[in-house]
Amino acid sequence: MAATGEEAAAMDSISRVPPAHPTVLSLGGSSEPRGEPGETAADGQVMPAAPKKPISSSDGGVETAEEAVEPDINELCTDMFDKMAVFLQGELTGTCEDYRLLENMNKLTSLKYMEMKDISINISRNLQDLNLKYASLQPYLDQINQIEEQVSSLEQAAYKLDTYSKKLEAKFKKLEKR
Repeated sequence: MAATGEEAAAMDSISRVPPAHPTVLSLGGSSEPRGEPGETAADGQVMPAAPKKPISSSDGGVETAEEAVEPDINELCTDMFDKMAVFLQGELTGTCEDYRLLENMNKLTSLKYMEMKDISINISRNLQDLNLKYASLQPYLDQINQIEEQVSSLEQAAYKLDTYSKKLEAKFKKLEKR
């Protein structure tokens, strides 16, 4: 079964094998122009020049498996390293962004704590001022407490005097009636 469409493109990109022989091959009975690369064909087209590879084996131009795979491995390794570099760059960029965000959050938190520190210093200062004012008012507050106690005892004495005066009045009325 022949691969078509995307499958063919994928297989073509995976296995880019250079041509085995530098000459143009055609099947017998074909009416396509033949000739050496770089020559002009009968219809005016120039035959593409194929890259010439040194023949390393004694088979007369047949490549070994190592020679055929080596360019693909190099391309694949280069592609892999490029993609790995992009991946690592993305990971490092993400990590750097996380650290920048964390740094910004730390700066904001630090600013909030500095504001809270300033507020607490102001509260402490105001509390000390209030304590000083309270200490300066303490003698007056003690005098108020003493006056309150004296008023309370005077009130008790007034009640006793009132009850005594009522009893005395009752006795006087009793004696008057006789």
